Amino acid sequence: MSSVLVGRLIRLSAVRNGRCSPLSTSDVSGRNRTAVTTSTGAILPRPKQTRFGLVRIALVVLPFLYVGTQISKNFAALLEEHDIFVPEDDDDDD
Repeated sequence: MSSVLVGRLIRLSAVRNGRCSPLSTSDVSGRNRTAVTTSTGAILPRPKQTRFGLVRIALVVLPFLYVGTQISKNFAALLEEHDIFVPEDDDDDD
């Protein structure tokens, strides 16, 4: 009971000091929830929807994944060239 009261007091002081929006609420555990209605009861408009989210993710991830594989391949070749790490084919004990 006292933890709920302390949480409400902290949230109220944060709203009054301008640290967070009065439209967002916070659980006792500290997780933020966004409000669907205003304090007067009006329903908020729909949030903006990001279109082509998966395509944008793929356009960012795939080039960097390719660059990372090229860097690791060149570094492995460098290590093998200087005899720092040489993979052995002794694992084929048929």
